[in-house]
Amino acid sequence: MFLAPALALFAVFLVVPICYTLWLSLRASRVDSTGFGVRTEKFVGFDNYVSAVSDSAYLHSVLRLLGYGFLVVPIMLGFALLFALLLDSPVIRFGRFSRIAIFLPYAVPGVIATLLWGFIYLPGVSPIREAADTLGLPVPSFLGPHSVLYSVVNIAVWGGIGFNMIIIYTSLRGLPAELQEAARIDGCNELQIAWRIKVPLVLPAVIMTAIFSLISTLQVFNEPQTLVPLTSAISSTWVPLMTIYRDAFVNNDVYTAAAASVVLAAATLVLSLAVLGTLQRRAFGEDR
Repeated sequence: MFLAPALALFAVFLVVPICYTLWLSLRASRVDSTGFGVRTEKFVGFDNYVSAVSDSAYLHSVLRLLGYGFLVVPIMLGFALLFALLLDSPVIRFGRFSRIAIFLPYAVPGVIATLLWGFIYLPGVSPIREAADTLGLPVPSFLGPHSVLYSVVNIAVWGGIGFNMIIIYTSLRGLPAELQEAARIDGCNELQIAWRIKVPLVLPAVIMTAIFSLISTLQVFNEPQTLVPLTSAISSTWVPLMTIYRDAFVNNDVYTAAAASVVLAAATLVLSLAVLGTLQRRAFGEDR
């Protein structure tokens, strides 16, 4: 009875939507054979899944998402670990201000952050372009077809470093101070302490942030969708969730969209488990 309210909320907001999505993915709307143009919902098995994975726009969006993820996850985690180690170092001053400054971008809603960066990228109002023109320096088209991917990556990294940094920094603060003092007595400098003592001990936190970052990468939607009015380089099928959105709310094909959602969710689960297992084996040995 004590867990009943939590289980009820879990069922209503997670189990029921998942079951409904699975049910929709196996059905489709077809015109009735009576000739009156009446549409009825019919069971079609895995036809929607075949249609989803054979859609060239969906496949291209998946490839683009993989390239986006290969850039975002390592860069974000690398900077998060670096900042956490720097903030945990005794040589850094103004630690509280630095933590707030690094974490603050995460508190900005994704749409607002994308709009801010979007106007920075726009040629007509970009302060970067204006400063570069004043100095006579060349500036790439941030929203052009060859650089828009990196612009979206920059927005995601800027907004996500703070969250991952806090998790790693919290883990660092929980390490025994005696280990670091003993290392200093043995002649280790701060760089050696960070690399040989701190990093191995906070690997569980790094693994957790890697899983979080991977899941958020596979679910990217707000940043490219918000930039659509600002550039023609981002299509309505730029990433998988945008393709699903198009199918569901533009083409009114919720059945194919449901199948594509299930495929994306399954891929997210498989990749997360694969990354978790790989990182655990590398961090803790083959016996884990």
